[in-house]
Parts: sequence; C-alpha cells; structure tokens
Amino acid sequence: MKNKLTVLFSRTFLLGALACTPLLQAAEPASPPSASTPSAQEVAQQTEFEAASAAANKSMQRGPSNIPLAGQATLKLPEHYSFIPAAEAKRLMVAMGNSANDTLGMIVPQEGDANWFIDITYEDAGYIKDDDAKSWNADELLTSLKEGTEAGNAERKARGFTEFEVVGWIEKPKYDAASRQLVWSAETRDKGQAADEVNGINYNTYALGREGYISMNLVTDVATVEGLKPTAQTLLTSLTFNEGKRYSDFNADTDKVAEYGLAALVAGVAAKKLGLLAVIAAFAVKFWKLGMILLLGGGTFIRKLFTRKTDNT
Repeated sequence: MKNKLTVLFSRTFLLGALACTPLLQAAEPASPPSASTPSAQEVAQQTEFEAASAAANKSMQRGPSNIPLAGQATLKLPEHYSFIPAAEAKRLMVAMGNSANDTLGMIVPQEGDANWFIDITYEDAGYIKDDDAKSWNADELLTSLKEGTEAGNAERKARGFTEFEVVGWIEKPKYDAASRQLVWSAETRDKGQAADEVNGINYNTYALGREGYISMNLVTDVATVEGLKPTAQTLLTSLTFNEGKRYSDFNADTDKVAEYGLAALVAGVAAKKLGLLAVIAAFAVKFWKLGMILLLGGGTFIRKLFTRKTDNT
C-alpha cells in the first residue's frame, strides 16, 4: 500500500511537518526495531520542532507593516511577506540545529512557490570601518570562511546534525560605500552528499549603522538564488536606520569603534551564520518516518513552501 506524503522540507529549511497517514495501525502487530527506527534524540528533536513551528506560525505578522528592529532601525515590510518575531524565530532556528542568539526575526513569503527565508540579526559591534573593502582579497576571504565553517561543525555534530562545507563563491563580496551595504554569497553542501543533490546558498546582505550592523541572510539553493536577488534587494532597501543611528551619525569623540573591519563580516563573523544550513534533507528524511500530521496548515506560505512528494511503499 502506498501513502502519499507531502514533505515540507528543503535542504536549507524546514518549517512544517508531514501530511501522511500514521505508520502504526491498530490492527497490525508492532514491528521489531530496525535500522530505520528513530532514535530517542530524533524523536526529541521532532517534538521540539513541531512546537517551535506551531509557535512561529501563530506569531507571524503580515505585511505591509512597520517592524522595529532592536531600537536601531525599522523594516517597512512590504505586502506579500510575513515576519516571525524574535522569540519564535530563535526557537525555530535552534530546533533546526542553528545558533540563534542574535536573531531579530525571520521574513518568509506569504504565498507562491518559494524555497527561501531571511534571517535578520543585529550585532552591536560598534562603528565598523570600511577601509579594508578597498583592498581585500576574495580568495583569502573564502579560505577563512571555509576554516570558520569547519570549526563550527564540531558543535553541529555533537547535537546530532549533519556537518557541511563551503564550496565557493556564488557572488564575491561587493561593498557599496555610498549606501553602506555589503553583499556576498557562498555555496555550501552537506559533507558526503550525493553529486546530484542541490547545494545550498546563503545570500547575505548587510547594512551598516552607527553602533553596529544589521544582516539579512537569505537562505535558498543554487537553482533559485538568481531569481531571488531582486527580493533580497527589495527587502534590504526596505530597512532604514533610525535618526541618530545612521552610519553618517558617527561621532569619533564618543562612539565605540568595532574591533574588526568589514572583511570580518565575510570571513570571520559570517562563518557562524552558515549554521543556517545545518538542517538538510537527510534530517528531514529521518522525520517523515515518524508519521507526523501536518502542522502550520493555516499559514498560506507554508502550504507551498519547499514541497515535494514522496511515495512510501
């Protein structure tokens, strides 16, 4: 007998559970444990993920609306997008195996075929000098990014999540000195994944302010990143620092200056952000075996987000 499963997962994001019939039927005897039986850790992860997903769906704020961010800036969220507030976004990110202490919230599409989300963070690092953007070496930045990602794999492995690695640049770091915005994109993949699997993408946009910076990290895959660049740009331009918090408001006599320059937002600090890709298809495959019912059916974007169908014989 075949059960049709709608799997709300992608290799970069999972924000829902499965619509499927229970695997255990009352009239059937219990099957002996096998290699596919979920472990206690997997069951605990799925339980928390369900709760985090439900809370995220319930808390979503729809655009158009003005979203205050850390007392630093305002995001004028356009129509057709939704915002998941900080508390619920952090819980969801942690449930997916990511560090999320600095998450301000997440942006997700309300409708349409979509396979992306944006994680928004703020870092009160101080005023970041941008002089090094004039002379940085993209190859050296890539090497540092790879090394930082590898260092972060130890924590992901300890928590039972798949390790991953940086493949190379999709878009080399570019800095616009007039708008004080930085953009870069790296391609990633899970360690040991099959050659025909789609690699992940973090498309990173940063806006510099007087006291720190806000990052808007778009997570998607190689197949869709080009088409989503305008979306990332639209949302970046929808962000404005408050009066007195702008980069141009910097006072050299009183303000804190960051301990690092702009290059660190690519090679150093950014390596931690790539943990957004820790949850991948292998993680999802473990959980469809649990026979979970569909969560988050009330969110329009959830119904079409990262959907693929799988037959289970």
